[in-house]
Amino acid sequence: MVSNLAGGGAAGHGVEPGTQLGALESYAAQAHGYLTVGGEQLGQLPGLLRPLVLESWLRSLRGGVDPMDVLDGRGLRGTDLQRYRDNHPIAAVMPLVDKLLLQDATSTGLIVVIADQFGRVLSVHGTPDRVAAAAEAGLCEGNDLSERRVGTNAVGLTVRTDRASWIHGPEHYLHRMHQITGAAAPVHDPDGRLVGVLMIAGGVRVARPEILALVKAAATAAEMDLALAAVRAQQRGAIRRGGAGDSSDRRPAGRLALDVLGLGQAQLTVSCERVALSQRHAEILLLLAEHPEGLSADHLALLLDDTDLDNATIRAAVSRLRAVVGPHAFGSRPYRMRVHLATDVEALRAALDSGDVDAAVRLYAGPVLPRSTAPGVIDIRDELRVRLRTAVLRSGDPAVLSRWTSGAEGRDDTAAWVAYRSTVDRDSALYTQIEAKIRVLDRRMGVDATQMQRFDS
Repeated sequence: MVSNLAGGGAAGHGVEPGTQLGALESYAAQAHGYLTVGGEQLGQLPGLLRPLVLESWLRSLRGGVDPMDVLDGRGLRGTDLQRYRDNHPIAAVMPLVDKLLLQDATSTGLIVVIADQFGRVLSVHGTPDRVAAAAEAGLCEGNDLSERRVGTNAVGLTVRTDRASWIHGPEHYLHRMHQITGAAAPVHDPDGRLVGVLMIAGGVRVARPEILALVKAAATAAEMDLALAAVRAQQRGAIRRGGAGDSSDRRPAGRLALDVLGLGQAQLTVSCERVALSQRHAEILLLLAEHPEGLSADHLALLLDDTDLDNATIRAAVSRLRAVVGPHAFGSRPYRMRVHLATDVEALRAALDSGDVDAAVRLYAGPVLPRSTAPGVIDIRDELRVRLRTAVLRSGDPAVLSRWTSGAEGRDDTAAWVAYRSTVDRDSALYTQIEAKIRVLDRRMGVDATQMQRFDS
């Protein structure tokens, strides 16, 4: 039964993998016909689609996804994608994934897709002709496969439900994906957070229980590998705290990634090991990442403190920072990074540059180093927030506006609520809720936001 593959079957329309796929395709085709007509005909969908698929279709419909959507070229590309992929946590398990999935799957004409925790495709593996065919359907490196962006698909459904999923042909919400069958499974870090998705995709051969079982097994193995790496990192940390080894050799400069968005403590990833940073160290690293040409001690001092911060203090802070990132990570005269330091600020800007506002809002965990009073950091914080908010207001995307207004930055953003209201059906309950929120903000701020027609940052 289909329930053996994806956790449920359509009422009265169970499907044996490989034996009754024709029936599933027929029912899904009927469902697309009713979807096209809309209105009362949507009441016919429950008898034609598996429950998980039906729920996903309805979310896609409410989110304004067009079943006839065509590729628009949006997504991370080039060096931006390369940096994001290289510094993503799932990069640490790629050798294992290659051993368990890529070598066998790609040799049999299937493709393997690796996505991040938001559904963005990090890499696609297979023979050149299969990869090219997949790209035409939208399975392309850098593309967003989240349910909000492209509707029902195995990767998007896995991200949404945090469960392994299986989607066949016309069960996909978008017509351009009807030639694909995908089986996907989530990958979690040792703390249980979703970090990525593995998917095998191809034709009807993927519609077999053993394919989904294979993907789930690979995902479980990847999780175990991440857990083992975390244990080893803790052990190395314990040894260092015990005084073993020379501090100059503790952290050779490797892949560096800096997370500074949000209320939590800034984190630096050094060769797949995460390290909590002090406020000052995070400020210095962020400023050096923002100024690849380098900063003199005087200039760095001004960006860190607009009062009297002397060069000796800067040198002492940089010296302590070298013990964290390694002696060769950055140079002096001027101070500059010698290796690329990827930041979540950089990733968010790349999403905005590509026009992917939804991904940018997802990446925005909060203000840049919110407790920092360093003038250079304040400038970065303000620039990023203004640019993101402007993109949100101009997007006209109900999903983007919903996510923004549900967060701390947008919760009391009257202009965003007004923009969100303009995307919602006036007869819906949601419209009434948004209207009530705007009235509350009107009373609080003493302005008539209901008369706003244009939005500025």
